[in-house]
Amino acid sequence: MEEREHNVPHFLDLIRRSRRGKFKVYIGMIAGVGKTYRMLQEAHEMMDNGIDVQIGYVETHGRAGTEAQLEGLPVVPRKKIFYKGKELEEMDLETILQLHPELVVVDELAHTNVEGCRNKKRWQDVMELLDAGINVVSAINIQHIESLNDEVKEIAGIEVKERVPDSVLQEADEVVNIDLTAEELIARLKSGKIYRPEKIQTALHHFFKTENILQLRELALKEVAFRVEKKVESEVLPVVSQPARRERILACISSNEHTPRHIIRKAYRLASQRYLLNHFKLVTELGGDVLQVFSESITEAIIETCREKQITTICMGHPAFKMPQTIFQIGKYKKFLRALTEMKIDLIIIA
Repeated sequence: MEEREHNVPHFLDLIRRSRRGKFKVYIGMIAGVGKTYRMLQEAHEMMDNGIDVQIGYVETHGRAGTEAQLEGLPVVPRKKIFYKGKELEEMDLETILQLHPELVVVDELAHTNVEGCRNKKRWQDVMELLDAGINVVSAINIQHIESLNDEVKEIAGIEVKERVPDSVLQEADEVVNIDLTAEELIARLKSGKIYRPEKIQTALHHFFKTENILQLRELALKEVAFRVEKKVESEVLPVVSQPARRERILACISSNEHTPRHIIRKAYRLASQRYLLNHFKLVTELGGDVLQVFSESITEAIIETCREKQITTICMGHPAFKMPQTIFQIGKYKKFLRALTEMKIDLIIIA
């Protein structure tokens, strides 16, 4: 678990320094590491420090330890919504806004709200709370982060549908990793602290395989380090007397259905920062800029854009050489590579 000095005292200080709500996100590598438990533990500590706390939405998944942590905390009743003949429950955003507590705990940041709610996604609810000056503590698993979608799919063999744009995490004032070793997590699973007994064996043979856990853990650790680095760049480096070289990355995509999404996500990770229109939408969701350049030569257009925008790294797909123009195309490509070398631009090819 994280050191105490990185939690309550520091977050208390953040709360008192700004009118806009402060945003803290707990990140976990996988379900069951203890994100919700830690949020509720922090809620108790905040109350002990005189902070007006409300539990906006928490999902205990029937875990005894988590449910015990809810005792003594004020919980905003969930809003009941009838959808397709069923009564469902969602976070009552309107009531929280009216109560206007100093701090609200909102679990499962990637959740999709049922039709009839004010916003489509829970992270949009959180943005409203922050804009209203309410401080928010929330949680997310690594597989729900948009730019990591491809890597998670490669590790676990599944594509997670509920995803949160990286721009949401960029809003966070604090990002904290809840970490366990693979052995500790599997022990928790086998002891029934994560899933009901009938689900344990299935989990062990699928998402909770040791090799999956180790790779997801690495992703989570890197993600939190990445967020800390971005915070240093935005808050510390600007006050340093010697200017630092700023990275600018150009993602080169086409109207191909699949490859551009991998390129965009890869470029985003490097910069930290359906088809062509959907790819443009993904760029903007990740905080990037879309440039539309018209030219008879793709390579010359890329080179000119690099000069104008002071690009340091290019991400692009593997070039496809077709007959009968193969020799001519290879010649143009070699010329393109020479130009990049002269400008000291790194080239990353995504297969």
